[in-house]
Amino acid sequence: MEQLKEFDPFDIFDAEAARLDGLFASLDEEGWSRPTRCEGWSARDVLAHLAGEELYNHACLDGDLDGFFAMVEQEGVKGFDQFNEWCVRQRRDLPVEQVLEEWRTKNGETRERMRALGREGVLQTSAGPYPVDLQTFHYDSEFATHADDVGAPVSEEELDQRIWWRLQLARQVLAEQGAKVQVEVMADHVWVYAGGASASMSFPAFVEATVGRTTPDDELDPEIARALRCLA
Repeated sequence: MEQLKEFDPFDIFDAEAARLDGLFASLDEEGWSRPTRCEGWSARDVLAHLAGEELYNHACLDGDLDGFFAMVEQEGVKGFDQFNEWCVRQRRDLPVEQVLEEWRTKNGETRERMRALGREGVLQTSAGPYPVDLQTFHYDSEFATHADDVGAPVSEEELDQRIWWRLQLARQVLAEQGAKVQVEVMADHVWVYAGGASASMSFPAFVEATVGRTTPDDELDPEIARALRCLA
C-alpha cells in the first residue's frame, strides 16, 4: 500500500466521476449510440452498466450482500459478467436522461459514504472485509477505464499522475492476488516477466494490459496479457 499513500482515492473518485459526467452530458442521440472499447456496448450501455453496478456498491455499504445476491439469483443472474449484462438490459428501454440521473444520484451517494468511512475503514465486499481505501481505488480504476472506453478527455496536466496511480494500483492488486508475474518499474518503462516470456512496456501500455484493454495489434505475449489482467 505504500506506493498508493501519496494519492487520495476519494478525490480521484470524484475526478473520474466528473470526467464521465462531463462526457455523458455532452452526448446527443448519435453519441449515445456510438460504439466503445467495451465490445458490443455503446456509450449508453456503459452508462447503464455504471448505474446498475451501484446496486452492488450500495449493498456493500449497507452490509446487505445477502440481500443483493438473493435478488440477482431471483433474476436468474449468475456471476458478475451476467450481472453486468443484466444491468444493461434492464435499462435499454428507459429514457437515457433517467439512467443518467440514476447514476449521478446513486454514485454521488456512494462517493459521499465511502469518503465518510475514511481510508482506515473496512467495507464488506463479495471477497470479504476489505479496506475502504483500496476498494475506492478499485472504483477509481473502474471509472478511469470506462472514461477511456467512451473517449472522455484527459488533460495534459493530468496524464502523468493518472497513469502513475493506476500503475501503482495494478502492482498492489497483482501482489494481492499472488499473480505469477514479475514487474520491474524503470524510469520510463516497465519490464514484465511471466511464464518464460518477457516484455518491455510503456506505462500506459502496462495499465491497459492490467484492465484487459490490449488488442492483437499490441503484439503482447498472451501469457503476459493473461498474467497482467487484474483489474477487469
